[in-house]
Amino acid sequence: MKKQETVCKVAFVGSECYPFVKTGGLGDVMYALPRALIREGCECRVILPLYACIKDQYKQKMQYKGSFMMDLTLEGRTFYVGIMELEMDGVIYDFIDNREFFDWGNPYTGLWEDIPKYCYFSKASLAALNYLEWIPDVIHCHDWQAALVPLYLKTKFWNCDLKKSKSMLTIHNLRFQGICGIQHLKYWSGLSDGLFDYPVLKQADDEANMFKGGLAYADAITTVSATYAKEIQTPEYGERLDAHLRYHSTRMKGIVNGIDTDIWNSSTDKLLAAPYDVTDVLEKKWENKEALREQLGLSRDDGSKIMIGLVSRLTDQKGLDLVDAIMPEIMDGRTQVIVLGTGDPRYENAFRYYEEKYPGDVCAYISYNEGLAHRIYAGTDAFLVPSLFEPCGLTQLIAMRYGTIPIVRETGGLKDTVLPYDEETQEGNGFTFVTYKPDQLLKAVDSAKDLFFGDRQKWDAMVKRDMMKDVSWEQSAKQYLEFYKELMA
Repeated sequence: MKKQETVCKVAFVGSECYPFVKTGGLGDVMYALPRALIREGCECRVILPLYACIKDQYKQKMQYKGSFMMDLTLEGRTFYVGIMELEMDGVIYDFIDNREFFDWGNPYTGLWEDIPKYCYFSKASLAALNYLEWIPDVIHCHDWQAALVPLYLKTKFWNCDLKKSKSMLTIHNLRFQGICGIQHLKYWSGLSDGLFDYPVLKQADDEANMFKGGLAYADAITTVSATYAKEIQTPEYGERLDAHLRYHSTRMKGIVNGIDTDIWNSSTDKLLAAPYDVTDVLEKKWENKEALREQLGLSRDDGSKIMIGLVSRLTDQKGLDLVDAIMPEIMDGRTQVIVLGTGDPRYENAFRYYEEKYPGDVCAYISYNEGLAHRIYAGTDAFLVPSLFEPCGLTQLIAMRYGTIPIVRETGGLKDTVLPYDEETQEGNGFTFVTYKPDQLLKAVDSAKDLFFGDRQKWDAMVKRDMMKDVSWEQSAKQYLEFYKELMA
């Protein structure tokens, strides 16, 4: 049988990837997108730091592929670069080994220490590709930790085969940019003085910004939703880079994330009390709801209560000040609320207070429990995502996949993935609000309740509509592939 011709060779460079290390949505993307691209005929490698916190079960399967010394810093200090490799589901993972930088336990320690770590990682990733003689068509970099890759590619690797590669930089969350003193970055990066001016790395008089430099030098820029791509070009969401992004906007596209529909599959999910698909969701969802009540000590009911879930980091970004402000109005005797997450003590304590105030109707599970998260997605009727800003958001996609109606603010990827319910046309897959105010969130929650209690047939139709919505990586991967091809042309 003739081997299928490779459509595109892509190297992913980022600071985390499930299942090796994950602190947020970046880890999910670095795992799921390469796997989806392989199904489209691409050849993919993922380059990661070999952190000490990566479990031995993965380290024991890695193979040593070689090592070399690499110069770094203004004075040209040399550092060891080891390459450990692991193949899984058709994706090759190359781990950059250096105990001086990566043997500290957690992936992120503090910005002062992380700047040298990710200067080293960015340059070592390119050096590793060159050493392995694996020349990708596109080097796809993620967030500020890999933002120096486009600069190194065009300044330090211009005279090797990697000069053929194009660079793409994806913004997952613009709030974190790798900002430090100019001298600190200049020393550790070893980059030339000319790059430390305002068009590239300079942010202020004595301030350098790694993300800013990467955005200036990348051949293409993406964000994780079309709406977020527009939002970050405004002062409100641009985190001081809005003018810079407007200048480079002709090279920028927004492509919404998907979710791994093998992991998030209600019909095969062994963590659920009663797995289900769209054909039996109405019956089985009730079984999951009752099992969830029993697990969390919530009061049983005869179907007269709506159950609302919230799985989130408990921070201001997630709109929890709005939830806190309207909790007394939400708790109207026909509503139960489940909160799962950790974060700001202000919100942890607030939800603990509501649990005490409304016993049997509010559960504040201030921790993280993967199994419980799955059961909340399956057992609740509606799901809150009232974020102040949300580059993409995955929880609303998972909720829809499990037949749970999202209630979201129209920002970033939430706006791109949740179409507001229209009573006249019977279209839409959730309830939305625009203005970031408590009364607007309450109005959206009340609209959901009105449909849930007032016309269950229409509610149930939306449940099935949501389950049939394509939230997989397939469509997103095709969009990325088209963008890669544009770069290669």
